[in-house]
Amino acid sequence: MSGRPLPSSFDSNTDFYEENRLSKIFRRLKEEPLIPLGVALTCFALFKASRSIRTGNKEYTNRMFRVRIYAQAYYYQEQREKEKEVALQVEEHKAKEKQQAWIRELEMRDREDKEVSGDKFGGTKADMC
Repeated sequence: MSGRPLPSSFDSNTDFYEENRLSKIFRRLKEEPLIPLGVALTCFALFKASRSIRTGNKEYTNRMFRVRIYAQAYYYQEQREKEKEVALQVEEHKAKEKQQAWIRELEMRDREDKEVSGDKFGGTKADMC
C-alpha cells in the first residue's frame, strides 16, 4: 500500500482537521444545549436510585428509575425529530436531483431526435414544410 492517506469526505472541510477537542465540545454544546442537561439528569437519577437501594427505599428507587427513563426518552424524542427533519431534507434533495436528471435526459433525447430527423431527410423539418 502507498503511504498516501485514503480520501475522505472531510478533505475539503479544514475546520474538521483544525478543530481541537475543547472547541469541538463548545461547538456541540451550542448545537445541542439540552444534551448536557439530559446527561446530568440521568446521572443524578442513577446516583439517587443507587443510594435509595442501599437504604432500602424501594418507592424512591422506582421513582428515580422512572426519572432516568423520562430524561432519556426526552433526549431520544428530540433526536428522532432532528433525524426526521434531516431525512426529509435529504429526500427532498434526492427528489430534486432525480427530477433534474430526468429533465436533462429528456433534453438529450429531444436533441438526439432533432439530429436524427434532420439527418434522415437531409434537412430540418422546417425545410420540408
